[in-house]
Amino acid sequence: MQRRNCELREGIFNCMMRSLTGIAIAALTALALIPPLSAGAAAPNQRARQAIDTTALLRSRLLWATIDVCNPPDQPNTVGIRGSMPGDHHAHDTMYMRFRLQYMNTATKTWTDLSKASAGYATVGSGLTARQAGRSFELNPVTGQPAFTLRGIVTFQWRHKSTVLAQFSRTTSPGRHSLAGSDPAGFSAATCVIG
Repeated sequence: MQRRNCELREGIFNCMMRSLTGIAIAALTALALIPPLSAGAAAPNQRARQAIDTTALLRSRLLWATIDVCNPPDQPNTVGIRGSMPGDHHAHDTMYMRFRLQYMNTATKTWTDLSKASAGYATVGSGLTARQAGRSFELNPVTGQPAFTLRGIVTFQWRHKSTVLAQFSRTTSPGRHSLAGSDPAGFSAATCVIG
């Protein structure tokens, strides 16, 4: 996982990148969970194939995001976000994830992006199989500020060279199984409170 160091000042988090190991990628061997296309469903042209694949990807139970680290004793003030995405069964396609952190703005009662608690797209592997990846953000709450409720958003992309074939986003939700990185083991939540 890669970690960002963030500071909360007057309701705004400022983040500074801190080195950690690269994004952890784990291939799932659950291709059978993705429904195969029937021979009659596949159209001869490329555009029709992509539309059918897009529907299967969107409906897959392997498409999810979760908070797998929330202020544990050994990682204080850290929020970890993990995503899972199904493969599109095409070895020449590449899958990407982008991780963002949001906080609940108590004044507007809306989720607000932490402008510097966001990362660009990271390659997670070939489209042949399902993948998981994660990113952690370390926050520095300012003394005297109230606690903040945070959530993550993961945006998933399937690309063929420079062409984006499909893109979806998921907000973090509980009850997910991270293959690596959760702290404590098995932890999965929709939100995290830091402060």
